Amino acid sequence: MKSTGTPVFYRSSGAFHDPSGAVGEAFESLSSSVGPWSPDSQHGGPPAALLARSVERLSPARIGRFTMELLGPVPVGPVAVTASVLRPGRSVQLVGAELHDVARGRVAASARAWLFPDGAGPGAAGPPPPHGPGDGAERPRPSGWHGGYLDAIEWRWVRGGLEEPGSGVVWMRSPGLVEGEPISPVQRLLACVDSASGVSAALDVRQWGFLNTELSVHVLREPVGEWVCLDAETTLSDGATGVATSAVYDERGLVARSAQALLVVPRHGRGDASAGS
Repeated sequence: MKSTGTPVFYRSSGAFHDPSGAVGEAFESLSSSVGPWSPDSQHGGPPAALLARSVERLSPARIGRFTMELLGPVPVGPVAVTASVLRPGRSVQLVGAELHDVARGRVAASARAWLFPDGAGPGAAGPPPPHGPGDGAERPRPSGWHGGYLDAIEWRWVRGGLEEPGSGVVWMRSPGLVEGEPISPVQRLLACVDSASGVSAALDVRQWGFLNTELSVHVLREPVGEWVCLDAETTLSDGATGVATSAVYDERGLVARSAQALLVVPRHGRGDASAGS
């Protein structure tokens, strides 16, 4: 799979005022944000990156932990984002953000992020992974998965694949987030890391849905370069709960770790989606 369409996920469409009086920014969701489960719902990666963008605009401090709650399908249509500081501080801050489904007048996703000072620490980047994007292979999108996001991202598979059940390792390069502006390193990371459940898909997507209801990411440092690598695995239970985890790398070494709670249910041929990616 490789990028073949729109080079961004969103187009800004001006100011947004929610009923509580909060002021934010409105966006048009482009076809590149469509997720694998339904052509009417977004993949979880672009909304996570858009929420992070609103957080980063409130403070120059670095995001150390980011958690997104997917409260329902994020529509491929008009959306808006608002953000506020929930807990100010000189050392750390807690920031909250909400992504609004404008047409339905509801919050589709929310996020909280802990912000940490931007300074030198005792650790160092590395060791680098034993492979890079040039070592991975391109693979076609499997039947049964919608395009959009899957076609907008560039993929280089080192191990596994969307049609190979089990853990997977893949290098990913995201397009831009918002038309006319560069994507930040953390936005690029979050646009990709929500794919861990698909990279390590343990079930056939044509028979099972494994939708993440949330995404939690601990960021050690901002990734360097345009490519990030997910080393992901999914663990299933004997019920409707699963968890997908990943270690995320750039070409210098580890940058983050992620986890996603999964709702695992038979699809029964409906193809509908009630959560994120």
